[in-house]
Amino acid sequence: MKDAQSSSAVEVVLFGALGDLSRRKLLPALYQLDLAGLLHDDTRIVGVARQEHEVQAFIDFTKENLTNFVSEGLNQEVLERFLSRLVYQQLDFKQTDAYKGLAETLSGGNKERIYYFSTPPAIYGDITEGLYVAGLIEAQDRVVMEKPIGHCLESSKVINDMVSKHFEENQIYRIDHYLGKETVLNLLVLRFANSLFTNNWDRNHIDHVQITVAESVGIEGRWGFYDEAGQMRDMVQNHLLQILSLLAMEPPADLSADSIRDEKLKVLKALLPINRHNIKDKTVRGQYTEGFLAGKSVPGYLEEEGANKTSATESFVAIKAEIDNWRWTGVPFYLRTGKRMPAKHSEIVIQFKEQPHNIFKDSYVDLPANKLTIRLQPDEGVELQVMNKIPGIASQMNIHENKLDLSFSETYENERVVDAYERLMLEVINGNQSLFVRRDEVEAAWTWADGIIEAWGASNDKPKPYAAGSWGPVSSISLIARDDRQWVE
Repeated sequence: MKDAQSSSAVEVVLFGALGDLSRRKLLPALYQLDLAGLLHDDTRIVGVARQEHEVQAFIDFTKENLTNFVSEGLNQEVLERFLSRLVYQQLDFKQTDAYKGLAETLSGGNKERIYYFSTPPAIYGDITEGLYVAGLIEAQDRVVMEKPIGHCLESSKVINDMVSKHFEENQIYRIDHYLGKETVLNLLVLRFANSLFTNNWDRNHIDHVQITVAESVGIEGRWGFYDEAGQMRDMVQNHLLQILSLLAMEPPADLSADSIRDEKLKVLKALLPINRHNIKDKTVRGQYTEGFLAGKSVPGYLEEEGANKTSATESFVAIKAEIDNWRWTGVPFYLRTGKRMPAKHSEIVIQFKEQPHNIFKDSYVDLPANKLTIRLQPDEGVELQVMNKIPGIASQMNIHENKLDLSFSETYENERVVDAYERLMLEVINGNQSLFVRRDEVEAAWTWADGIIEAWGASNDKPKPYAAGSWGPVSSISLIARDDRQWVE
C-alpha cells in the first residue's frame, strides 16, 4: 500500500456531482482510494451541481450512494474521514459570473486542482471559460473530460478547442474507462513481457481477431442522448477502437504516456477506410425488437419510453476492420457490440493459424488452432486453448483440447480487482497520462468512424432487426461467415 502522504494534496472538483456517473462510479472510486491510503490527508472533494444544497445534504447523498455501490461494505472509520473531505457548491455552469462563488469556496485550499467534467460535453467550453474568468486555472491544474467528445470529427474539434483555449494538452485527461480495466492493461504485459506472444503476434501467426462488447441492458431511460449517438458513436469510436489499438500497436519505446499513445495513433491512422463503396461488405448495423431476457419480456428499441417510432439509430454494430501495415495486412479484426444481447459480456479472442501439418490424424482429424481469449467482463482473466495428451496406457496417442485458465478472481483470490475508475482517478492525481486519450487519437478515431456513419446515411438502409436476447442480426453472422469463420459465443 502506498503511503498517503506520498500522494499530492489535491482538490477534486466534481462538476455534475449529483449525476449518475458521480454516484455510481466517481464517489465510490474516491472512497476506495481513501480506504487504500492513497489520498493525502489534506485532499478535499468539492461537489459542484446546479441544485441548491447544503453541505450536509451532499454528505448524506454521498453516504447513501457509497452504501449502495460499494459492494464490500464500508469501513466506518474511513467513511467518516472521507465524508469530512466533502464540500458542496451550487453553480449554474453557463453563468460565467457564478464562478466567483466557486473561487471563494476554493480559496485558501490546496493549489493543485483536478476538475472532473461529469457533464454533457456541450458545456465543457462554458465550464472552462467560467474557471478562467474566475482565475481558477493554474499550470499545475488538470481537467478530466468524459466521452463522447463530440458526435463527429468537427464537433470534437470544437469542444477540444474550447477546452484547449485555457488548458494545455499536458493538463487534459480524456477518459475512456476501458483503459483502466485490469485485463486491458494486461494486454501490454501479455504482448511485451512474454516471448510466446511477442514473437507470434503478427499476420504470419494470427488468423483473425474478434472483439465483442455485449450489453444486456437497453437504453436505460437515456433515449434523448442515445438516439443522437447510437452504438457506433457510443461504443465503437472510443472503447472498441482503443482496445484494437492496444492489441495491434508496435512495441513502445517505454511506458511513458507519449510512447504508448504514439504507437496507438499509428494503428488508428492505418485503418483502411470504410465508405459507401464497401459499407455493405464491411459492416452490419441492427436495432433490437421486443424479445426475452432472463426469462422476462422486454420492449423493442422503438417501444422504449419516450421513443421516436421512426428512429433509424443503431443499437448493434458489427464491423470487419483491417489495418494496412506490415504486421497486420490480411488479418481481419471483427468488432461487435450491441444492446439487449443475451448477457453482459466483453472479450477479445485472438485466433491463431492452424498447424500446417497434422501428425495426430488417428486421434484428431482436424487439429484446431490455438486460441487466446482475454475476458474483460464479467469474470476478468486470460484463457489459452491448447492441445494436450489424454493420460492413459493406450498405444494410440489420444489428444484433446484443453484450456490454461488464468482467472483473476481465482488466481489472485486475496487481491481485490480494482474498478477502472479507481485506477484512472489515481493516475490523474499522480499526473500520469498513459491511460488517457490524446487529442490526435480522438480525431483519428472520429475520422474513421465518420466515414462509416456517412456511408450509412448515404445508403438509406435501415438497421437490421434482431430480437432482444439474441446475438444480433442474422446478417452479422454472414459478415464473418463469408470469410469461412464464425463468432465465438
